Amino acid sequence: MNLREQSSFICKLLNLVDCAIVCGFLWVLVHWYRVPWNYFYTYLLWLSFGLSLVSFQYFQLYRSWRGWKFYLEFLVIAKAWGAVIGVLLFYFFIFKISHAYSRVVFLIWSIVTPFLLFIVHVLVRKIFHFYRSRGKNIRRAVVAGAGDLGINLIKEVEGIPWAGIEVLGFFDDKVEPNEKQTVAGRPILGRISEIKRYLLDNDIDYVYVALPMRAEKKIFTILRECRSLGARVYLVPDLYIFGLHHAEIQSLGNTLVLNFNPNTEWKRSFDILFSFLAIIATLPLTILIAILVKLQDGGPVFYKHSRITAAGKEFQCLKFRSMVVDADEQLKQLLADNPEHREEWRRSFKLKNDPRITRLGKILRKSSLDELPQFINALKGEMSVVGARPIVGKELTDFYKESAGRYCSMKPGITGPWQVERRSDTSNYDERVGMDDWYILNYSLWTDIKIILKTIKRIFDGRGAV
Repeated sequence: MNLREQSSFICKLLNLVDCAIVCGFLWVLVHWYRVPWNYFYTYLLWLSFGLSLVSFQYFQLYRSWRGWKFYLEFLVIAKAWGAVIGVLLFYFFIFKISHAYSRVVFLIWSIVTPFLLFIVHVLVRKIFHFYRSRGKNIRRAVVAGAGDLGINLIKEVEGIPWAGIEVLGFFDDKVEPNEKQTVAGRPILGRISEIKRYLLDNDIDYVYVALPMRAEKKIFTILRECRSLGARVYLVPDLYIFGLHHAEIQSLGNTLVLNFNPNTEWKRSFDILFSFLAIIATLPLTILIAILVKLQDGGPVFYKHSRITAAGKEFQCLKFRSMVVDADEQLKQLLADNPEHREEWRRSFKLKNDPRITRLGKILRKSSLDELPQFINALKGEMSVVGARPIVGKELTDFYKESAGRYCSMKPGITGPWQVERRSDTSNYDERVGMDDWYILNYSLWTDIKIILKTIKRIFDGRGAV
């Protein structure tokens, strides 16, 4: 008997193990703190076991987590455990028996238990990952739709081999079924209408419906005919046509709506905290640079330039001035007199060896210290610490085109993938747009932290600096 046949038994066993951990940890804490054991703790032990047994099942802790991120499983564990604690607190309140329990023990038990459960679940998943990476415990799947959505799905599956999902092929009406015809390395198994017969003849675990929203009749047909044939059916939302992954389902009364406005509340809090600490930590250096910039030629300390922020609004982006005072006028003359400079500016909106940069400016740019004032922009809410590149309006209209809507959904960043990956080495503007697109579609707190750490490394090695 293989793991696939034992999956139901394994889930039940893990449920019992989780409940045993809940009770065992309570028992350990009571004895660790030398609290006398009495019948109140016996009642709590059995009540906790029963509540955990039901709550963990209700919140589907033992669903298939193939391909899911670890933190999502932790959130479910926290919710399920929160429900247990909520019922216990209600139990204490109704029967007026909270005095019978040690508050220290209950507090530690309440806080630490979900982390213990998560550690166990991670270990179990790691074991399964190891097992699946060697071709064991594999689930077989087919994809309805061989378009961009289906191809993207294949790429995602290939990127997580530990999930143990083997995609056998596609069903599509626009591509003729042919053993030699392949899409993303997978054969075309038949037309959409032939999925039902294929499921009857073959042992398939998953059916991924990757059809565009306009094919609602075909989608409904698959749902109607295939859900009772032993395979789980998943609908891959066609959100790529809207160009934004960070969409979430919300309700407006009884109507479901998709919210395409990125949830950046945590990002704003992070920006405020990080920018404030950065300004305080670099204040002596900032004052020194301001004095040096002023002394070099008596010109202004800061350079202000109009850039685009969220919703397409303009703001004044701050930098320490690293060019001569009349830099804008000299640029016009440079572009008029030199065709190579003019072509370079047209391609990338920058000059690799810009003669307008001062000696102090070269040092500031190489170390990225010229961007320190942008923490003021971030504190004001005009920029983020991490985000897409700050660009001018002409760049948005001339180069971003279909990506303009994505760009304007978030604030630009002081740093971002454009800086830590290639920075000024990137001469291809399409590549820059691609980096900005990638960040907007994949941002997260952990991504931001990694980019900040890479930026610090870049500052010290100076590689690719402007």
